[in-house]
Amino acid sequence: MRQEATELLKKALALSAEEREVLAVSLMDSLGSAEDGAAVEAAWNEEIARRIEELDSGKVEAIPWEEVRKRITSKLTHGR
Repeated sequence: MRQEATELLKKALALSAEEREVLAVSLMDSLGSAEDGAAVEAAWNEEIARRIEELDSGKVEAIPWEEVRKRITSKLTHGR
């Protein structure tokens, strides 16, 4: 991710949950037209079903949110 994008992400993460939600929806809306929305939603539903199956079958193991947050914070702070 470019430095500019990293800085934007840091600022976005400092927003309230409501502000981040509005921002996320606005960004998602900017990526495609309404016609693309149905195809994107269908693709996400397939992906979600695939991931649930992987979790249920034991093929993959979930990572606790606290660990994920630590990894993200480390990458944002230290770039690794």
